Order: sequence, then structure tokens, then C-alpha cells
Amino acid sequence: MQSLTTASPSAAKITLAMAFVVACWGYSPTGIHIGLQAYDPVHLALLRFLVASAFMAVVAVFRGIQLPNVRDLPLIFALGFFAVSLHHVSINFGQQGVSAGASSVLAQSTPLFSTLLARFVFKERVSVWRWGCIFLGLIGVVIVVAGDHGLGSIDAHGLLILLAAVSWSVYFALQKHHTGRYDGLTLVCYTVWAGTALLLIFLPGLVDRVVRAPAPVQLAVIGLGVFPSALAYLAWAYVLAHVDLSRAAMTLYLVPPTAMAIASFALGERPTLMIVVGALVVLVSVLALNLERRVVAIRVVGA
Repeated sequence: MQSLTTASPSAAKITLAMAFVVACWGYSPTGIHIGLQAYDPVHLALLRFLVASAFMAVVAVFRGIQLPNVRDLPLIFALGFFAVSLHHVSINFGQQGVSAGASSVLAQSTPLFSTLLARFVFKERVSVWRWGCIFLGLIGVVIVVAGDHGLGSIDAHGLLILLAAVSWSVYFALQKHHTGRYDGLTLVCYTVWAGTALLLIFLPGLVDRVVRAPAPVQLAVIGLGVFPSALAYLAWAYVLAHVDLSRAAMTLYLVPPTAMAIASFALGERPTLMIVVGALVVLVSVLALNLERRVVAIRVVGA
């Protein structure tokens, strides 16, 4: 089996891979917004990942991946459910009432929920610093939602985007605590395929939607399947194979401003001052979480 880590890449290649991930995930909210013009949320999620699954199958054939252990199938389907099925269906429903820019900021709150999971599910110790970061981040979330459509707009749509962030947090937690037997490419392929398989319950009616959807929407959905849902996952696995997670995660702070820029150009969205302020609050809280982890790691190494 060929691995993504056959050679040590240059710093330039890693930087380009990071930039590619940011661009792809920055496009995702805009692509979803366009896709929702012709597809309902569940059909959009299914079609997007049918495209991604087909693309990943081609990659798997050429790169080669190991077969999963039967005992790992429940875990693989759990990863697929939280990373693909629940996450993307929630985002699609949520974005029906939330702008693309605000959606990207709310989705970036994942590390806050990861910390809550670490405390209440995995019983890890959470410092006062982290609790402060969580509180600050949640304030930022409220500011973003209020700045999007006003305080009266805090409804199920914004909550569904947060549910998607929680789902992504569960995916990362499962990956961290229960995997390690598979390389990045193998795990990404099986996660995408398992999540797509679970979405097949929404298959009825999809063909009719595809036939009636206009060409620009079709291109947007294909773009969602190939770039944010397939190539970006592969590029992220490549980055994580060569860069420490805490350092790589810093790159993801560029996703919301990139998403806002793309939405401004493609959709004519103009983020309000409150959204920008809320975005800064959320990103500062997440940055503070990661900085604490790095300080602790440095102290441990130096001890």
C-alpha cells in the first residue's frame, strides 16, 4: 500500500496544501448556498457526497488502501455519521436561514465544543483558562447570529450550524481516541464512503432534482463534491502527516475570512460589523485554546 508520507515534502508544498484546504473549505458555504437554489438540504448532501465518493474511489484505486478490519466497521460508520451525514445535513438546513459568511464563523466554533466533550464525555481536566475561552467563544457566536439577521433571528437555523460544529467535534474526538490503525488516506476514504452510505436513505427523488437543476447549480454541487469534500480532505490528511495538529489548526482561522470574501464576490453578501466583530471574538477564543495547549506541551517537553 502506498502512503501519503513516502517522502518529506518541502515547506512550500505544505504551505500550498494548507492554502488549498483554506480555499476549498472557504468555498463550501457559497457552494451550499448555490446548491440550495435547486436542491433540498438532504438531496444536496447526498449528491455532494456521491460525487466525493466516486472521486475518492478513483484515488483509492490508484493509491491503494488497506481493507478495514470487520471489528472497526461500527467505528467507521460512526465517523461517517458525524463527519458526513449529520454534519452536512445540519449545515445545509441551517444555511437556509444563515448567510454563508456567518455559517463559516459558526462552523469554526468546533474546538470550543471539542473542549466540552473532553470534559464531560472523556472526563479530561479543563482549566479555568479553557472555560474562559469557551465562554468568550459562545459570546462571539451570539454576536455573529445577532449580526446576521438580528437578535430575533436566533432560531433553529443558527442552532443547526452549531449542531454541525458539535458533530464535527465528536468526529475529531472519535478519531483521536479510537483510531490509529489506518493511514490518513484510508481513513478519509472509509469515512466518506460510510457517511455517503448512510445518506442513501434520501435517494428517492434525487434523480428528478438532478434533471431539473440548472447548469450553474450542477457545477456548484460538483465543485462541492470534488474540492471541499474530497481533495481538501486528502490535502488535510497530507498536512497532518507532516505538521503538528496544533500548528496546522492555526491555518483554519483563515477559513471564515476566505468564506466571507468568496461569498461577497459570488453572492454579493456584505458581512455586517457585528458579524466581523463576532468572528474575531470566536477566532480569538479558539486561538487562545490552542495557545494554551502549545504552552502546556512546551512545559512538558522542557520538564
